[in-house]
Amino acid sequence: MKNTLIIGATPNPTRYAYRAAQMLKSRGHEIINVGIKSGEVAGVTIEKPGDIHNDVHTITLYIGPALQDEYFDYIVKTNPKRVIFNPGTENDKLENVLRENGIEPVEACTLVMLSTGQY
Repeated sequence: MKNTLIIGATPNPTRYAYRAAQMLKSRGHEIINVGIKSGEVAGVTIEKPGDIHNDVHTITLYIGPALQDEYFDYIVKTNPKRVIFNPGTENDKLENVLRENGIEPVEACTLVMLSTGQY
């Protein structure tokens, strides 16, 4: 199982970040919800960015490039093995920063990866 940090977590059930949290938990993955909204998703409280988690395998992004700059240091310090750029979150600048720090950027959809066994 891959500990997964969701950036852009939301309690809104119509959002893909919400669906991803539910699917990750249902498949046995531990999740950390990070976002600006209050609440919880899949039984896990949404926390504000700040606390660095050292046991994260994957970060999955659900915020657009315009909001990502403030997360660069947070992501690098978390030091995941990979960062999934879901559709609409692709960012060449962040992908280059990740590569420079030995973190694999993946342009894909977390929901599709989970559904097809590629996660």
